[in-house]
Amino acid sequence: MARYRGPKTKIARKFGEAIFGDDKSFEKRNYPPGQHGNTRRRGKKSEYAIQLAEKQKAKYTYGILERQFSNLFKKASASKGITGEVLLQLCESRLDNVVYRLGIAPSRSAARQLVSHRHITVNGELVNIPSFSLKAGDEVAVREKSKSLEVVDASIANRQDSYEWMTFNSETKSGRYVSVPERTQIPENISEHLIVELYSK
Repeated sequence: MARYRGPKTKIARKFGEAIFGDDKSFEKRNYPPGQHGNTRRRGKKSEYAIQLAEKQKAKYTYGILERQFSNLFKKASASKGITGEVLLQLCESRLDNVVYRLGIAPSRSAARQLVSHRHITVNGELVNIPSFSLKAGDEVAVREKSKSLEVVDASIANRQDSYEWMTFNSETKSGRYVSVPERTQIPENISEHLIVELYSK
């Protein structure tokens, strides 16, 4: 399965945000990467550069490659509603993202690994496709045989965030994707209108 395997802190520094979650290295050096780091003067970015950077940030945040992201945009464009908002909703409905949001995994990459290693079920059925799109009402759970995994226990124990559009039961290690989130409920700092403008060119 193709995915980004490069240095994450460097990417986070590029965007000036810890987009992959808590990162001590980023906190120490939260300036752009490169030989001159925070001393180099950068010229004013073009409109295209700003739009491209926003798309790249969204891709890295959700762990989606270019072709997948392009397909999601096409799907969002064909749907009713505001294209940018629908695009983020499609990203949020991915199984790996929901596993991460529920607190079953500490990061999206860890959630992707749990899914692909067959530790997660959807409505009682084993699903090992991280990009699997959930519908409102779907139940996501840790497979019975995998409930003793240390990484799952540790992640649930450290679970801090809860979201209005999903519920979670730490006893059964299962949760429900109750509804599609509104844009105001999605915490990611992404200017989706810039992505729409980029693809509309």
